[in-house]
Amino acid sequence: MVRRGRRVGRPRLVVHALMGQEPVPGRGISTPIRVAGTARVGFVVSKAVGNSVVRHRVTRRLRALVRDRLGTLPADCALVIRALPASAEASSRQLGADLDGAFRRLNLTLSGDAA
Repeated sequence: MVRRGRRVGRPRLVVHALMGQEPVPGRGISTPIRVAGTARVGFVVSKAVGNSVVRHRVTRRLRALVRDRLGTLPADCALVIRALPASAEASSRQLGADLDGAFRRLNLTLSGDAA
């Protein structure tokens, strides 16, 4: 999914997005990604971010921020949010600002910012 979609980098995270039906490379066909009428979101927080405690804290913060914005996302999108090492020291407000900025750049929000 990460290779086929669009990507936007921010100081503390990178958001990869795949919308609707994207062509499968080399096959020339489309694969639907819609699941139960809601956007799908996954998180990647590597060891470069920090130890287990730090990685889980970053994941919890990102999950809470995305949960608040889930209603503004198109139902046919799949997202992968990759935390960068700078996210370990970031506040929830800073992570939320990066997330909102990435969503705006990807034209994902339907009704403006949900912050």
